[in-house]
Amino acid sequence: MRQQLRAKIIDVCHRKIATKGSDVGLSFYAFFANKNDNPELLMEAATWWIQTHQLDHFVKARQILDMMDKGL
Repeated sequence: MRQQLRAKIIDVCHRKIATKGSDVGLSFYAFFANKNDNPELLMEAATWWIQTHQLDHFVKARQILDMMDKGL
């Protein structure tokens, strides 16, 4: 996963936890605007989420941060 996407994921997870609490769940769509302005990055996130780690549609932000910390 490229550093740009990793940084974006970490930032969004921290912001969601700060505003909605530590139990907040999110999907990989949370890392992108409503319009598809970067399809390559979106597909990279989808591949990581769905194919590589076989995550459910919604996952706790805390779990995603833990995965980022482990370099997954």
